[in-house]
Parts: sequence; structure tokens; C-alpha cells
Amino acid sequence: MKTPLLIIAAGGTGGHMFPAQALAEAMLARGWRVKLSTDARGARYTGGFPHDVTVTTVGSATFARGGKAAKLAVPFRIMGGIAAAKWRMLRDRPAVVVGFGGYPAIPAMSAAWALRIPRMIHEQNGVLGRVNQIFAKRVDQVACGTWPTALPEGVTGVHTGNPVRGAVLARAGAPFIPPGDYPMALLVLGGSQGARIMSDVVPAAIAALPDDLRHNIRVSHQARPEDMERVAHFYAEAGIAAEVQSFFTDIPARMSEAQLVISRSGASTVADVSVIGRPAIWVPFAAALRDEQTANARQLVEAGAALMMTETHFDAPTLTMALQNLLTDDAMAADMARKAVACSVPDATERLVQLVENLAEAGKK
Repeated sequence: MKTPLLIIAAGGTGGHMFPAQALAEAMLARGWRVKLSTDARGARYTGGFPHDVTVTTVGSATFARGGKAAKLAVPFRIMGGIAAAKWRMLRDRPAVVVGFGGYPAIPAMSAAWALRIPRMIHEQNGVLGRVNQIFAKRVDQVACGTWPTALPEGVTGVHTGNPVRGAVLARAGAPFIPPGDYPMALLVLGGSQGARIMSDVVPAAIAALPDDLRHNIRVSHQARPEDMERVAHFYAEAGIAAEVQSFFTDIPARMSEAQLVISRSGASTVADVSVIGRPAIWVPFAAALRDEQTANARQLVEAGAALMMTETHFDAPTLTMALQNLLTDDAMAADMARKAVACSVPDATERLVQLVENLAEAGKK
């Protein structure tokens, strides 16, 4: 009997690739073959995937980039990508095709729809991305990483949660040390590119805290490369112990040691914070077209596990007040940590695996 094949179709961002990688690893462990369908840009983000995953690059494009000539070529590149994907699937028919969003997912998902291969999409955010909107009514299952997720009329979603990396799962529900009169760790994250607003607001807000509180704070601050020097200098001038980097390779460890996380509310970060269980202040990215980061943070905020500050109201005096309240109330902080864990879905990968296996079984009938 031929080993079943799963094709994963995903775009080239961490938000799409992290859950795709988690599913790939789990399906390989169950004896499946796995292929990743992406474009040349997405292929640059595949270093973390197991070597047993075959990476296939297909032609794709977006109207959001390039000049007039590039935009005119978009439909032809997409059609070529779909034709190539169909040819590959006819030669080696997959049992299931799963799309994680991003325009590089279009060819494989379109080919699977045309060939009537069992298929599903996974949406990481609380609002469907543009590509997943296209396929929501053309798949057998819609898996939702954030709950609730706004879906088109007539579409029913299944709450799977967002798969997290093994380093995060290893710290699931890690014991929380409430804030007190001793060193306290703050983790400041600005998304994959860092965020200027974090560098503008957070250091000034910490510097304005009362001396006895400020002297206990240790900061891990992710900043954009062009902001690193000024942020580090500000912390040093204010006498605040801080490590400023453009990228931390050990975020799960830093998060598990933190008394508070201040961050953009990307879907992967929200999932990490809830699985480990830490109080958070979310600052959604205001320029997001569908305001998905507000949707991502909503469950934790409504559960009392986090605060949310819009960019409009995210200034140093307001943040100083919030920090003073959170870091001087150990009972409230501990309660927020517990509520964060209660919102988590640590078995998100297993839920996705079950949906894939169910679709494969249904496809045999």
C-alpha cells in the first residue's frame, strides 16, 4: 500500500510557516510523506522544516507588489503555477492538501479544488486572510487558530488553535513567579520586524516608574536594527538593565522567565504567551488591513488575561500607569497568568492532525 501524501501550501511568513512546519513534523512522525508547495520567496523560510519534507516551488504572484508590467503578468504566473501543481498532483496524487494562507498557497489549493482532492485551510488570525477568504467556501474544512474567527456566511470553522514550536510546548504552563520586590523580567516584542512604536514608548514608560520599582526591572527588548543603538543608550542612561536585540533566538525561555510581556498581537505570539501562561499588554498593529491583530488578542483580553492598548492610546504616561498597576499587584498578575493558560490550546497540532486523517479517510469512501 502506497504511503499517503500530504501537500502543505503556505506563504513566506513566519505566521504561515510555523504552523505548517508543526503539521509537517507531526505527519512525518505518523508515517506520511509530506511536500511543501510554496514560491521562491517562501522557499527561503524553509530552513526549519525537516529534511524529509520535499519543497516544491510553484509560480505565483500578488497584485500588491511590483510595477504595472509585473501586475499585468500576475494572472499568467498564477495560471502557470496552477497548471504545474495539477500536473504534479496527477503524477503523485495527495491524500489531503492543506493551505495555511499567503498568495503562494493559491496554485496548490486551486489544483486540489479542480481535482476534487480532500482539502482544508488553516487560518492563524481571528480574521481570514485574503487567500483563505478565496478558498473558505471551496474546501472541506476550515481550521481556526484564533477563536472566534470571523467567517463568511454559511462557512463553519473548527477551533484547532495555532500550533506552537516544541521549545514553547516544553514550557507549557511553566510556574509563574508573581511580581514583587526582587528582579522582574519584562519581554518587549515588536513582531518579526520589530516595531518603532515599542522603541518610542516602552523605554520612556519604564524610566518614569518609581525608583524602587524601576530598579528591579530587567528588560529584553526586540527592536528594529536602526533603533537598537538609541534604545540601548536610553536604557543605559536611565539606569535600566536591558538587553536590546533585533531578534532573540530564545524567546520561549525569556517568555517563561518574564513577569510581563509587551507585544504586538501576531497570532503566533498570542499562542506562545497563552501556552506558557504570562500576563500581557497587547498593542495591535494599526495598519493591518483587516485589523486581525485586534481579533487575535480579543479572547485573552476578554478572559482577563491581558490588557490591550490601541496605538492611538499607547503612550508613555498611559503605559507607565499600567506597568505600575500590574507590577505591584502580585495576585492580579498571577490570576492573569492562570487565565492565559486557560485560553491556550497546547494540543493544536494534534487537532490539526486529526482533521487531516479524517479527511483522508473520508476521501477513500
